[in-house]
Amino acid sequence: MISALDFSFLNWGVVVSFISKGFFFSIQLTVIAMIGGIILGTLLALMRLSGKPWLVMPAAAYVNTLRSIPLVMVILWFFLLIPMIIGRPMGAELSALITFTVFEAAYYSEIMRAGIQSVPKGQVYAGYAVGMTYKQCMQLVVLPQAFRNMLPVLLTQTIILFQDTSLVYAIGAYDMLKGFEIAGKNFNRPVETYLVAAVVYFVICFSLSMLVRRLQKKIQIIR
Repeated sequence: MISALDFSFLNWGVVVSFISKGFFFSIQLTVIAMIGGIILGTLLALMRLSGKPWLVMPAAAYVNTLRSIPLVMVILWFFLLIPMIIGRPMGAELSALITFTVFEAAYYSEIMRAGIQSVPKGQVYAGYAVGMTYKQCMQLVVLPQAFRNMLPVLLTQTIILFQDTSLVYAIGAYDMLKGFEIAGKNFNRPVETYLVAAVVYFVICFSLSMLVRRLQKKIQIIR
């Protein structure tokens, strides 16, 4: 089987015409979902830590519900149901951006909640003692430390997010995997292109994982 594989069809023209477009969308989707997910996730974490039932309960329901549903099902829900609700079609790319932001917020929320809880409460009480409000304590004391403590975990979740972007094939969005698929169909080499896709995903994710590991060691030294 291995001897029958033929990689001679690969050239830079294929990379540029088929794969690069999908690669840039995968990166765009990852970055936007990461930023939006962290912002929304932080708000959800603050709601869950507020101690007010009218904030805790909806935030907990949001997080627990999305964390219990497969991502591909959420992708299909947003792609198929939202156009029926708003009364007009929504493109696959826009649907993917919204879906990943909303879905990843549930996971970033748990990470940020753990990061906030890792900050000693004595620092919060000290902030109150010098006249800070709850908002000022969070902005100036707690959240900066929480982000630093959870940065390696946040980046690790982002790597998982990049891997999950391949699931947008379910709604026809043109991501990196879709580019490899189209290249394989055009050159009638589906097995080779999927193997190359696996290698590319591995190299990218493994390299990022090594960078996160080095960052984690630096943060530990700072502590």
